[in-house]
Amino acid sequence: IYLSFITTFLTVVVTLIFGTPLAYMLARWRFRGRRLVNVLVELPIVLPPAVAGLALLLTIGRRGVFGPTLESLGIILPFSMPAVVIAQTFVAAPFYVRSAQVGFRGVPREIEDAARVDGADGLALFFFVTVPLSARALGSGIVLCWARALGEFGATILFAGSLQGETQTMPLLIYNILERDVDAAVTTGLLLVGLAL
Repeated sequence: IYLSFITTFLTVVVTLIFGTPLAYMLARWRFRGRRLVNVLVELPIVLPPAVAGLALLLTIGRRGVFGPTLESLGIILPFSMPAVVIAQTFVAAPFYVRSAQVGFRGVPREIEDAARVDGADGLALFFFVTVPLSARALGSGIVLCWARALGEFGATILFAGSLQGETQTMPLLIYNILERDVDAAVTTGLLLVGLAL
């Protein structure tokens, strides 16, 4: 349970740091290839989680495209806690990005223009006008991202494994103990249902 909360918290932080600028860019900027970027961002929503885990292994696993380069730098990701965070972020971040895009699009340009006239620009305009006006959408995106990360199973088990105390999140615990201890599996499942609600 502790590992699940730590990894989902880190997933939300990483998603906020990288997903917010990405969502703003996709919502407000017009550039060549924007649709393709949008499709790639939303692809994990419809991708089977096991395929997402396989994609992570083939990309940044030890024998993946970037694996040998990462290993030469002393970075070994698969079957580690960072692998859990990466798998959760890959699968859950699109829910935040999608919701944030809707929020950023919903901010009237006239209000931002009025703020510019009053002297706001750049980061001040973004943090004091745009973000507060899209706060509901950002908040719901954070909740969706966190809930999806908390329930992530397929990508995590393929990319991070299920090492007790290291990479075993709550869904993986249910999978591993179902045959040995049904009561523990049911209790963990009920806890996940409660958190999802």
